Amino acid sequence: MVPKSLATDRGLHLSFVDKTPRPYNTLMATASKPAQDFVPIKEVRDGIVILKDGGMRAIVLCSSINFALKSADEQRSILLQFQDFLNSLDFSVQIFIQSRKLDIRPYLASLEVRYREEVGDLLRIQIREYIEFIRNFTQNTNIMTKTFFVVVPYSPALVNIQKSIVPSFFGGGKKGKTDMQSKTEEFEQNRTQLEQRIAVVQQGLVRCDVRVIPLGSEEAIELFYKIFNPGETDKPMQLN
Repeated sequence: MVPKSLATDRGLHLSFVDKTPRPYNTLMATASKPAQDFVPIKEVRDGIVILKDGGMRAIVLCSSINFALKSADEQRSILLQFQDFLNSLDFSVQIFIQSRKLDIRPYLASLEVRYREEVGDLLRIQIREYIEFIRNFTQNTNIMTKTFFVVVPYSPALVNIQKSIVPSFFGGGKKGKTDMQSKTEEFEQNRTQLEQRIAVVQQGLVRCDVRVIPLGSEEAIELFYKIFNPGETDKPMQLN
């Protein structure tokens, strides 16, 4: 340890700097960590996100409503229904809004196919002009698309977690197929509790004129993939 003095307006402070040499391998092991360590997700099973701490999350996709176009009575009714929905909850929920730049390339690709299949010269010219107009417009203007989600949480009781930890810690408990069956039964019980919460959220949002649908496993994985890889949509796309 090497002393290092630091002069300030309040006096002289003495600190110590560690100059002890460390092996290069130790520094590399400390600095580099796999990306999975920073992701709290253990797995996605039957549309349910299972966290590393045992918690469970369900993701519900929600539609949007054009509130500004509603009449005054309709707006007041929607607000009151949403207020009743929030007051009816005895658990916390997370409202997540995902904003992304609109990817117009699939639409342009479909227009290119339509252009090649068209035999009329006049329609081909109009389709080509329309394609160029859409391409230039989207390049010069940031068009954003928004997707709305509600995350419904459920954390198993601490007693259930201790029941699964204590037997394995003391070397007791049943092995093999029985252990797997107990984990499956525990998952099914927790999923039943989570589905009850999902039903409460669905009923409350439907009263607000919002359409909802729970995400499946593939949709949830795709959502998290896009969250952790935001640059994937900016990759070049082949227009066949």
